[in-house]
Amino acid sequence: MKLKKHLKTLFIPFLIVSAMLFASACEGDYRAMSVGMIDEVYVVMDSTQWSSETALAIEETFGKGISTLPSYEPTYRLLFRDFNSNSELEQIRKLKNIIIAAPIDDEHNVANLISAILRAEGQEGVRSGESFAFPLQDRWVRDQWTLVLTSTTDEELSEKIRNSEQSLVGSLMDREFERRVHEIYRKGEQVEISDSLWQDYGWSIRMQHDYIWTTRDDNIAIFRRSLPENDRWIMAWWQEDVPSSDFINPEWINATRDSLLQIHIRGEIDRDYYVTTEYRRDVITREFDRGDGIRSFETLGTWRMVNDAMGGPFVNFVYHDPQTERLFVIEYGQFAPSLPKRRFVRQFRTMGRTFQSDSTWTGEPAVPVANR
Repeated sequence: MKLKKHLKTLFIPFLIVSAMLFASACEGDYRAMSVGMIDEVYVVMDSTQWSSETALAIEETFGKGISTLPSYEPTYRLLFRDFNSNSELEQIRKLKNIIIAAPIDDEHNVANLISAILRAEGQEGVRSGESFAFPLQDRWVRDQWTLVLTSTTDEELSEKIRNSEQSLVGSLMDREFERRVHEIYRKGEQVEISDSLWQDYGWSIRMQHDYIWTTRDDNIAIFRRSLPENDRWIMAWWQEDVPSSDFINPEWINATRDSLLQIHIRGEIDRDYYVTTEYRRDVITREFDRGDGIRSFETLGTWRMVNDAMGGPFVNFVYHDPQTERLFVIEYGQFAPSLPKRRFVRQFRTMGRTFQSDSTWTGEPAVPVANR
């Protein structure tokens, strides 16, 4: 107990100094970058609570298996950590993704850290039951996601975590999409392809550096990135004169996907081999808000090759632009049987979110400036 009281007196001033340094750097943040993998989360809990209901709830949400992948991979890789000194706390403060969890009135270092972070106002909200989750952006270093989870009891905290799974995990997923942009395009970007899509067809997506445009038609475009161990593709289809999006639902999305895949993603030698959806696994569609008025749907699942044992993950986007009355279907797929899939699916989910629709589109390709 003496050690814990001593640590409390040490790291509370330590946190105050950190906050002062952060404030001084707001106009130009020169602090160090966070360390760790994008899809790793360090869970800071007292080691006596690693088998608690709270720990189990974190594992069942942030560490839950992804049901739309061909084989087991967790949503995030969780690493549990405790600390007993300021030097150990200093190492935790450098990490990229951190969850700090404990009941507010527990007697250990992690609970004392939470109290120091929240101060009196935050603690009052926890004890009254109004608040339990406190996201902190770039708290101690740059590019850092931190989430403080606390309540009055272990049972109450675990229940709140489970009930808020979508918003809690979604906040980290949104941050991951931002980070993946740099990962995807750091080696280069084919701006000329995006520009051509915009000029000729009135829409665009950002294109990674080594995709090849293999099919180009009035309303279909296919891009391939064929590597021996990692074959990936993008299929895009669009339609004019679609005034309403009321018909769009999971059944319509998957029926449309399957019809397009049967025509455009087939075996190179035997045309009886074609891609379709693997309905024996989960296929999940969610609508999401882009904030620009375009109605947006994302579907995650697994594809299979008809008459063959091939298969892999897919990510599908459906966009409806009410301003131009245009409908877009964009699908990303992968065949890489020897590789983990989570990272590539997250890349697909990031790339699909770069979609843009030309609100001035009239159905005629734009004339390049040089030719006007």
